[in-house]
Amino acid sequence: MTNLNDYFNPVSIESPEFIHLAGQAGFPHNISIHTESTSLIDLSKFKIALFGVPEGRNSPNIGTLKGPDAIRGQLYKLARIPGKSKIIDLGNMKQGVTFNDTIAGLTDILTFLLGENIFPVIVGGSSALTLAFDKALTILKSRYTLIAVDPRIDYCNERREPDSFNYLNNLIHNHKSTFDHYINIGYQTYLNDPQVINRFLKRRSELIRIGDVRKAIYLTEPLFRDSDVAVFDISSVRQSDAPGTVSPSPNGFYGEEICLLARYAGISDKLKIFGLFDVNPEVDIRLQTSGLAAQILWFFLEGFSQKQYETPVLSNSNSGRFVRYHVRITDLNDDLIFVKSNLTDRWWMEFPSGADRNIYIACSHEDYMKANQNEVPERWLQGVDRVKP
Repeated sequence: MTNLNDYFNPVSIESPEFIHLAGQAGFPHNISIHTESTSLIDLSKFKIALFGVPEGRNSPNIGTLKGPDAIRGQLYKLARIPGKSKIIDLGNMKQGVTFNDTIAGLTDILTFLLGENIFPVIVGGSSALTLAFDKALTILKSRYTLIAVDPRIDYCNERREPDSFNYLNNLIHNHKSTFDHYINIGYQTYLNDPQVINRFLKRRSELIRIGDVRKAIYLTEPLFRDSDVAVFDISSVRQSDAPGTVSPSPNGFYGEEICLLARYAGISDKLKIFGLFDVNPEVDIRLQTSGLAAQILWFFLEGFSQKQYETPVLSNSNSGRFVRYHVRITDLNDDLIFVKSNLTDRWWMEFPSGADRNIYIACSHEDYMKANQNEVPERWLQGVDRVKP
């Protein structure tokens, strides 16, 4: 059995100079905290495990190792999370002797937490830590979709050691990996190699440019709902809102937009792991980036507390919770089947599969409306490719 006390240092942060939210209104008052006087023994009552990974090696953003403590200091100043989600802050993971040791330790932690049905929220550190996400899910034999909110597609055409700018190389070229599908939210064309973009488009990856996301940000919600792993790179936020990273861009999401995306991730009932990376306090301005990162986490946790577990019961046609719509499109042999939740107004597409079971892919009301106009939705075409045996 994994003893988490061997992996973590207790939470240790300085008391703030002033407190806006006193007493039970503050964030620390509805979570449990691993301190020097409390050991990690029974985690069975918790739904979410929050922890930091102070690791900046294998990244040009070496200062990210200071990110977890800076972010935690800002997070604890915020309001308590509504709802009754049981949250524990495990503290900071002990850094390995080498970067690979850290990856091995993080893999052990994730494998244990996922096996106990506890949701891990990782505060980095750099996005190179995503390698451990892949290793853990591969050990658990879980095929997964990775959604990255990132201005760059972290893939490199050159062979080199895995780092925060090319971790996707390991996922794609490792034949043992259970990595299945990639979604990028908010990539910026001028920051990416056109050959890399074309490579991922040929793989049927879903790449949504920053301008397209901002035109209708609500259309990203089904993408989060269909994903198993969410990785947020703080450099996806424009430099004016988040200067504390070594690769900022004048363009990117506003703070309010990145927080909304985090909430979409939180309400996804399929998501298994959430990671927030690349905050570097050494180049930050008055803790601005750490403060935004804390709010990103807060919105994720707030979304998690409002989660409705609908995906597991979509196939139950007798529940009365869902309505099925059959849409006939010219030149297609079979109807397109859409499923709508009466509770949340969310939509899915239904794809028949073998062994008397169906596969469901999240979609939007706009996809349903396109089908009613005799137009095949792009999301449906993506779905057909993904459900092929």
